[in-house]
Amino acid sequence: MANREENLKKINAELEQLTDEELDQVAGGNAQEMAADSRFLNVLLAGREGQCNRYGDWTIGLSLGCYDEEIKAAWGSVGVHAVVDQLMGGFGRHNMYFHNGQELTQEEARQHAMNFVGKQLKKSDWNW
Repeated sequence: MANREENLKKINAELEQLTDEELDQVAGGNAQEMAADSRFLNVLLAGREGQCNRYGDWTIGLSLGCYDEEIKAAWGSVGVHAVVDQLMGGFGRHNMYFHNGQELTQEEARQHAMNFVGKQLKKSDWNW
């Protein structure tokens, strides 16, 4: 566990020195998480600027990154910087989320987004 914490500290220190363009090139990504992000952001941002479409796991995984920018822009509209990639078809690794240079879990990013919009959702509200 200490190794993971040390690695995260190193990664965060390096990320703080990167520009937004450089951050966009950092590897993360997972097709299932991206699909869940698209469903969540589609419902949360309904009728708002930044709303993205809803995509399934296989659509995301086989898209070779076609929807990454749309989903990252939706996160960006609520102040979260999402880091994704499509390594191995987008399956396997986890997305990374940042707010003000601090890494967030996916759940923390969702909570931040809901607070930002002023709308609280249950998983059943968006995961259908």
